[in-house]
Amino acid sequence: MGAIHELGQAMRMRRAEMGLSQAQVAALSGLSRQTVNQLETGAVPDLGLNKAERLATLLGLALRVDAGRARPARLQKMTPLMRAAATASVSYKASLTAAKLKHILMTGRVAEDYAPHLHAFLDEAPVSLLASVADQLHEQVGLDRGAVWKTYRRLAHDVKSQREIWA
Repeated sequence: MGAIHELGQAMRMRRAEMGLSQAQVAALSGLSRQTVNQLETGAVPDLGLNKAERLATLLGLALRVDAGRARPARLQKMTPLMRAAATASVSYKASLTAAKLKHILMTGRVAEDYAPHLHAFLDEAPVSLLASVADQLHEQVGLDRGAVWKTYRRLAHDVKSQREIWA
């Protein structure tokens, strides 16, 4: 399987998990819906690196060139939930813990005290981090990745997030 086909398959799966249509992905990425469709169905023989990177970033996927370098030790020890909680807490005196964020995402309910943190997380965290958190919840507690994305979307609506992917 070629890289372009692999990207198309991963993109289709992630788009479905996120609850986005091909038209939404096209609009958010600046590509045509036809290009998105052809990529997902394997009909695109080639896609420029800039376009591929734009799509991957939008969907929280990574295009990597592995030069054999290890990630910094401090990042290796942090789980996605830990990184997400830290991201959500940057601007606030009280910190949102990874355990509290996990509870919010599992129950779909956020206490008023943590609504600003959740707003910051859903508005500002890279989509790749949102995807990693969904993966972690799937692996640790068996939550369906699509259900996590639905919870993100509902919580984003509740905290009035303006991020385009939640529209």
